[in-house]
Amino acid sequence: MRVFAAALIFALSLFASAASAAPAPCDVLERTIAQAPRGPVFLASFPTATIGALHGAAFLYDNAVATVALIGCGRSQDAARIGDAMLAALDHDRHWHDGRLRNAYQPGSAADRPIKLSGWWDDKQNRWVEDPYQVGSDTGNMAWAMLALLALARDGQSSKYRDGAVRIAHWVERNFDTRAPQGFMGGTFGDQPSPQLDRWKATEHNADLAAALAALAAATGDAHWRMRSDQASAFVIAMWDDKCKCFAAGTTEDGATRNTTLALDAQIWPLLAIPGATTKYRAALATVVRRMSVKGGLSYGSARGGIWTEGTEQAALLTKLMGRSQQRLLAAGERNRAPDGSYFATDALSMSTGFDLETDPSQRRAYFRLPHLAALAWAALVQQGFNPFTGTKTLPVVTPAR
Repeated sequence: MRVFAAALIFALSLFASAASAAPAPCDVLERTIAQAPRGPVFLASFPTATIGALHGAAFLYDNAVATVALIGCGRSQDAARIGDAMLAALDHDRHWHDGRLRNAYQPGSAADRPIKLSGWWDDKQNRWVEDPYQVGSDTGNMAWAMLALLALARDGQSSKYRDGAVRIAHWVERNFDTRAPQGFMGGTFGDQPSPQLDRWKATEHNADLAAALAALAAATGDAHWRMRSDQASAFVIAMWDDKCKCFAAGTTEDGATRNTTLALDAQIWPLLAIPGATTKYRAALATVVRRMSVKGGLSYGSARGGIWTEGTEQAALLTKLMGRSQQRLLAAGERNRAPDGSYFATDALSMSTGFDLETDPSQRRAYFRLPHLAALAWAALVQQGFNPFTGTKTLPVVTPAR
């Protein structure tokens, strides 16, 4: 018995040593950008992907989250390199000059003119191919770019980042939809000159925009952006289902019919982004635990196809800012560490999100067991207790009625 106990203690000590030896997420993120070319840069979202649409893609959302995380980690100069790439993309797109960014770019230096978009060579077609989603512009991704640029401006980097956020906001508000429930539509899908307009509205996107436009109002002193923020918040609140104790994912293409798909980020992000939401919609957390828990972590939806590392970390950050224990969620995230210290997107070979793939509606959007920049960035945000929606280590503050 004593031998067994001694062996158990030794094994536990080895496990603890291995855990303590794992590099901090902030350090891994800093190393990632240090390995990139000098100057303005976009970081690869799935650096080990070798084929298909994920190979050679630097998604705007992933890079925006990495920017905010680097600021939270105290690496503002590194964050500014990605912010400068976003500004370059605003000025040097191959077609658009109206304040929109693309959903993805080629990773690496952003010195080319025009900025290079992601894509791949298709041997069967014997031509360069670009993914219609990646060359499109989602309003939620624009919101994240605004959050990143405004975080840089708040950090004292330069007013050029605030000005860039204003340019993006002017494009975003063209996507406001007056069909009830009013809110911001999805954006565009496909390339110039006539991309498809996505007329559905997403809870996730409007939560992003509520925070980004509120931050823009604070940065500029322009009450117009506060009004737009309130409109985005109102849409999110309209998506609350008191019977389910959850937020609907948004609307379908008609802009009115609810999309009742249960998505983790649509539950977590409103609580991180909208003042007072952790009080009024706290029950969403219980719904998340009841319907999305898997192996100590959280899945993307109720199908529970595997741990969604990024979403598990989002929930860990929320519970940390609420003063609750996040150790179970953190442990689940740590089990998805890649050998280089980054984080796999999921513990499953493939995890469905429950949403149709826009480029091929016969398939579902999925995450794969690949190291993922956004998962690393969210882990860094949890490490620092830094809320990307407020740019502080706090939940959004309820302001007096205006």
